[in-house]
Amino acid sequence: MTIATYSSRTEPAVKRAVPMNVFRQSAPLTAICLENRELVGPGGIGTVRHLVLDTSAGPYPFWEGQSAGILPPGQDANGKPYKLRLYSIASTRHGDRGDGKTLSLCVRRLEYAHPDTGETVYGVCSTYLCGLEVGAEVKLTGPTGKAMLLPDDPTATIIMLATGTGIAPFRAHLWRMFRERNPDYEFRGSAWLIFGIPTTANILYRDELEAFQRQANFRLTYAISREQKNLRGGRMYIQDRVAEHVAELWELLQRDNTHVFICGLRGMEDGIDAAFAEHAARFGVAWAERREHLEKAQRWHVETY
Repeated sequence: MTIATYSSRTEPAVKRAVPMNVFRQSAPLTAICLENRELVGPGGIGTVRHLVLDTSAGPYPFWEGQSAGILPPGQDANGKPYKLRLYSIASTRHGDRGDGKTLSLCVRRLEYAHPDTGETVYGVCSTYLCGLEVGAEVKLTGPTGKAMLLPDDPTATIIMLATGTGIAPFRAHLWRMFRERNPDYEFRGSAWLIFGIPTTANILYRDELEAFQRQANFRLTYAISREQKNLRGGRMYIQDRVAEHVAELWELLQRDNTHVFICGLRGMEDGIDAAFAEHAARFGVAWAERREHLEKAQRWHVETY
């Protein structure tokens, strides 16, 4: 794996405020598509694309864990412009190319059956992005969001729970922690990613994730629902993996610099809470109160949909 090193010129020592809404709907940034490639392997379910966008017309400053707004072209059935959609940024502030002039997105094409007709309906913005040609323009707003920012503490324990394209902000985090060398951020803590996907072919960024396993302080655990079984013999979802490892996760939460990040489908939250609640009760701890404490301490970070 190539290690990128950034000088203090690109990573200033002075701490700056988190960039927010530098570009708005009334004055978006025009970016250019540099790359659009498929992430789902043969035999996988659906389509997920990795896009690299040239933002040099900006600049477009952002921090790892933030989101970018996309303004799809066209109008809805009422003649109004299509609504803005937010996507988690899947690259560090330096971009995949390391020059600070790009950002990357991880986009699944939304498909669902119309409740009345049964006809397949495709999401407007996701279909637009998945079909974007190299060289095409795209309108960006943002960046926005503070919930998924990495803590400043380089010795923190980072637990990441992701499903599907919820991997996007964690790819940015992992690149910052393990792939880049920044003079003002040298990660010395530990990171554990538990990643839920339906099939092996749906492991997004698999080569990158498994290369990170060479780092002694990174741990990777998959929950592959259509290929693995949980302890009850049913499908292995991410909440089942959390339950399987809950004793160890609970011990990590006793450290005052452990942060939990959850990104992906909202449906996993109840199962994750249930696993922690059952284990916490063994110690006479009310999980709802404990989680509230973590939230107030900004150590429990959630971005689900």
